[in-house]
Amino acid sequence: MKRSHSPIYLIALITIISIVSCKQKKEKDKDPSSITIEMAYDTNLPIQRLQLPDGFKIDVYAEGVDGARSMAMGDNGTLFVGTRNDKTVYAIQDTNRDYRADNIMILDSTMEVPNGIAFREGALYVAEVGRLLRYDNIEAQLDNLPTPEIVYDDYPTEFHHGWKYIAFGPDGKLYVPVGAPCNICDASDQDERFATITRMDPDGSNREIYAKGVRNSVGFTWHPDTKELWFTDNGRDMMGDDVPPCELNRVTEAGQHFGYPFCHGGTVKDPEFGDQRPCSDFVPPVQSLGAHVAPLAIKFNTGNMFPASYNGHAFIAEHGSWNRSSKVGYRITLVKLEDGKAVSYEPFIDGWLDEENQEAFGRPVDMLFLNDGSMLISDDYGDAIYRVTYDDSRLASN
Repeated sequence: MKRSHSPIYLIALITIISIVSCKQKKEKDKDPSSITIEMAYDTNLPIQRLQLPDGFKIDVYAEGVDGARSMAMGDNGTLFVGTRNDKTVYAIQDTNRDYRADNIMILDSTMEVPNGIAFREGALYVAEVGRLLRYDNIEAQLDNLPTPEIVYDDYPTEFHHGWKYIAFGPDGKLYVPVGAPCNICDASDQDERFATITRMDPDGSNREIYAKGVRNSVGFTWHPDTKELWFTDNGRDMMGDDVPPCELNRVTEAGQHFGYPFCHGGTVKDPEFGDQRPCSDFVPPVQSLGAHVAPLAIKFNTGNMFPASYNGHAFIAEHGSWNRSSKVGYRITLVKLEDGKAVSYEPFIDGWLDEENQEAFGRPVDMLFLNDGSMLISDDYGDAIYRVTYDDSRLASN
């Protein structure tokens, strides 16, 4: 597939209200609701290095969003963004509808790993490590954050893989993963929720384990046609550069087990736990991904901007490796599917990592499709949110 470089446009200017710098805005002695960043820029990030298929273009939607991770869109067009290490939840607005953020608000900068963000019926749900908060009627109260309702506060509090990715399914239930509290262990005797994906009603009732043997899923979605849950899973570390693979999985019925800690990638016996149960006991992945690529978000294209050839296939944000002699990931990949089976696994956007000098300027985390069919991508290393568009008229000019 021929690939072209995206252009870079203007120079970034960030004006910060209340005379605080981009880093100072996280200070706890500030009133979070009073801190606003007004944006007037394109970017100074080197996005010209990013490689996309012909006809696609990437621009910066927002910059200076420290640690931008999970995203959720409000009914009135407010983009909510969670973080992992920055303790912050953002509300981002595009008030003039030009697909560039012009107002970034810090709703709270004192939270415990508020990675998980979801929106439903006017309410913002924020998942910390051990509890879930709900802010009702949030878009009408951005300037004066309401006191949240506690949906639950009794989930495991272990930090290792404790950050959450949350989303509402087509069944109206909220899905919440609980990662393994380790690199490799069987912690089910401590709490049966470890290494699972759970689900519950929006008020926190009727909680149950939906999928088992899931080491650390930080991204899932539902197929637009079958309504089945698809999720990524991060493979274990310390088995070498190329083993085991990370995974793209599909849940066809509640209660299925996907192998951890006994089997990885459907075929790799764990050296410590593999003798206890064979790989044949478990559901294999739809696609084995690169080892250590750290797959996070998965999304299916349901809009009408991208070519129809991209419909029904899985986009995956590969956050990038740390446990490897040379880095891999740092890209958006595409798994093409036919009848629920993977037929190819290829880059869609790459270039955040300079493979020669092993330096990266970004690490993609989450994806979200806007109403016009364009794709947003969050980046917790470049502290930015990008927007990907497609225009076939650009092909004629090449």
